[in-house]
Amino acid sequence: MPTIEFALRGDAADAAIALCDLLKLTGVADSGGQGKALVAAGEVRVDGRPESRKTAKIRAGQVVECRGTRIRVNARTGDGEPSPPLPSPS
Repeated sequence: MPTIEFALRGDAADAAIALCDLLKLTGVADSGGQGKALVAAGEVRVDGRPESRKTAKIRAGQVVECRGTRIRVNARTGDGEPSPPLPSPS
């Protein structure tokens, strides 16, 4: 399964992105509307569990899976670069 590393913008302590927006920005969905449709169809998992909330707030450390793609969400470091990827759960 291909993995996309996604770095959140903003203060790492409270940074989050809506699930449908994450799907759009990573190219898993062509639009936010398609992202919402994927969630409604039950095709999205967050941290291994099905997610039905289209605008669920996704935070650093969470992993989203959809359409054979894994998205690891990371916080930005103080220098503006994405933080290193989190280790894979065993």
